[in-house]
Amino acid sequence: MSSSPSINQGPNTYDAIVVGSGISGGIAAKELTQKGLKTLVLERGRNVEHSVDYITEEHRPWDEPFRGQTDRRKMQEEQYVQSQAGPVNESNAHFFINDRDNPYTLGEDSDFLWIRGHQVGGRSLTWGRQCYRLSDLDFEANAREGVEIDWPIRYEDIAPWYDYMEEYVGISGQAEGIPHLPDGKFLPPMAMNCVEQDFRESIEQNFDNRTMTIGRTAMLTQTHNGRGACQYRNLCSRGCSYGAYYSSQVGGLRDARETGNMTLRPNSIVYEVIFDSDTGRARGVRVIDRETEEELEFHADVIFLCASALGSTQILLNSTSNDFPDGLANSSGALGHYVMDHPFKAGAFAEMPGYEDQYYHGRRANGIYIPRFRNVNGDQQDGFLRGYGYQGGASRAGWARGIGNDSFGVDFKESLREPGPWSMFLLGFGEMLPRYENYVELDPEVTDRWGLPVLRFHTSLSDNEQNMRQDMADSAAEMLEAAGGRNVTPFVDDYAVGEGIHEMGTARMGADPNESVLNEYNQAHDVPNLFVTDGACMTSAGCQNPSITYMALTARAVDYAVEQMNNGGL
Repeated sequence: MSSSPSINQGPNTYDAIVVGSGISGGIAAKELTQKGLKTLVLERGRNVEHSVDYITEEHRPWDEPFRGQTDRRKMQEEQYVQSQAGPVNESNAHFFINDRDNPYTLGEDSDFLWIRGHQVGGRSLTWGRQCYRLSDLDFEANAREGVEIDWPIRYEDIAPWYDYMEEYVGISGQAEGIPHLPDGKFLPPMAMNCVEQDFRESIEQNFDNRTMTIGRTAMLTQTHNGRGACQYRNLCSRGCSYGAYYSSQVGGLRDARETGNMTLRPNSIVYEVIFDSDTGRARGVRVIDRETEEELEFHADVIFLCASALGSTQILLNSTSNDFPDGLANSSGALGHYVMDHPFKAGAFAEMPGYEDQYYHGRRANGIYIPRFRNVNGDQQDGFLRGYGYQGGASRAGWARGIGNDSFGVDFKESLREPGPWSMFLLGFGEMLPRYENYVELDPEVTDRWGLPVLRFHTSLSDNEQNMRQDMADSAAEMLEAAGGRNVTPFVDDYAVGEGIHEMGTARMGADPNESVLNEYNQAHDVPNLFVTDGACMTSAGCQNPSITYMALTARAVDYAVEQMNNGGL
């Protein structure tokens, strides 16, 4: 660190403040503390200690009061939004918020499903762990197609940081040599089962531009970085004492704590960034203690907002002053706009005949991935821009196939002791275009339990996304039929924006301060010592799961910020 004077003095003062402790916040904490900065990490939710607080990790189905089917009355009263998301169940509901305390509102003709985890570690405790790099097909898309603004970076700018984070996190996967899905630094891949292997061969034989690979996932297939390998239990969202999947508890926060430079303060609801008009810098943050409702201030030379895409934007919108009456760092007017997600809930499934004498080992917490093949090589699919990838896999039906069946008796029960037929499932995840009219604002009338204004959403899918979802179903059925699937069933189910739990945008990066909130280093154009490195920064969405990109951008931004601090630039 340089010896240049701090803009802050006195108690509750640190070199850096990180708001949020999830995927991005954990990495920010690690990088800042390892570079010598005394860092305060503020988390609005409760503390969760690794292993100690994984209270359902070892539960068997009969240990759950509702046998995993959830207490529907309680969910309707307290988690009426969270319970609508596929990942939420009786065994992990404690890692998702109370909707009654944390409401939001919808504008006319809008929908949004906001899934949140307010605790130390955030949604890194419950994420799906799929990790795919963006490529220049993604970074150049806006400029190539004349959609909104160009990214201020290209793949070569972030590629070394992908390397760095993959080696740290531990990503198992298979190199495939696909230019628009760059290979990474992989641990040995998980194995495909027999049906998946044959399905992969069928795709290669019947389609020129399609490939299927095993999922690239933050699941360890061997010991790595002080963590144990996956035990193939597929109970990940309860917490994993082995540390087999990456979370802040076994990664960023653990390593930040070991430096001695981190102060972690749970139950700290950051509601405002304090702006000093004399210096043109952020001076600190204002906090409400979640339990005591005491109001506090903390000060630092540099601030990283990592509170989730919408959480960080909510803080900035609430940070108003004479200099920024419409929200801090919002001279462009872009703050809150360009909400994106990954539309899904479209694809197909089919029975896969044969293979009755084959099974698989354990419960693999990973599936297959079919990378984007639409609009890749200069071709243009009728009806939509961009593309989608598939996740899914093959499996054999278990005893649960008997639920809802009218059969009964000894023979029926004995039949359920044997594995059922094989099936294959493909689920598309598509790219949502950035549009100004998809935005959030502070609701002028509704507040949360702590008296803070909530977000009001104005979001919907465009024809581009709707046409893409139909193609997801059609193409999935096409591949299943080509592989000999029976009773092929395409589907396009109802979907609300946000349901993909990959919310992005609202504080986008860009080269022009008149059109964007952040520069190429995730630094606010208007407030040089303020950085936003969660999903809010995304200029476009790609169709790949975004968390590894957030991690890479965060590490890159910290490196830049500390260099600037050492040179007196902040």
